[in-house]
Amino acid sequence: MKKILLLSDTHSHIDERILHYVKEADEVWHAGDIGYPKVTDQIKALKPLRAVFGNIDDHIIRKEFPLNQRFLCEDLDVWITHIGGYPGRYSPAIKEEIKNNPPKLFISGHSHILKVMNDKSLQLLHMNPGAAGKYGFHKKRTMLRFKVEAANIFDLEVIELES
Repeated sequence: MKKILLLSDTHSHIDERILHYVKEADEVWHAGDIGYPKVTDQIKALKPLRAVFGNIDDHIIRKEFPLNQRFLCEDLDVWITHIGGYPGRYSPAIKEEIKNNPPKLFISGHSHILKVMNDKSLQLLHMNPGAAGKYGFHKKRTMLRFKVEAANIFDLEVIELES
């Protein structure tokens, strides 16, 4: 079993509240728009990190992190990308691939809108953790945490952070 903390759209912001939840996780996943490397450096100093770059990330972040991460966590097939859309409105860049080879868990960021929804046609779960940073139009800063065992996701929680 692994405890996962999922965040996105930090836009160069990291604080003690985020790091508190990082310390409680086994792994941290970041769905892009990291901002400054200090964000991922502080996370990596505490826990293993899987991340992708987002549209605001510069060449330094893009050199360290890929556009897509596809991996197994326990027996769960996971795909993380920044601009991926959601069920019924997938991004044109991934639409064909997700239809031909769907993961069990598809994660994207970018919208700053917290979303967890099933795609019954592809038999996958989509997650967007919203935005953990302070930059953007969102009114609440959010992250997700959950557990993975075998190919199962459970104990999913929304974490709201003060602005």
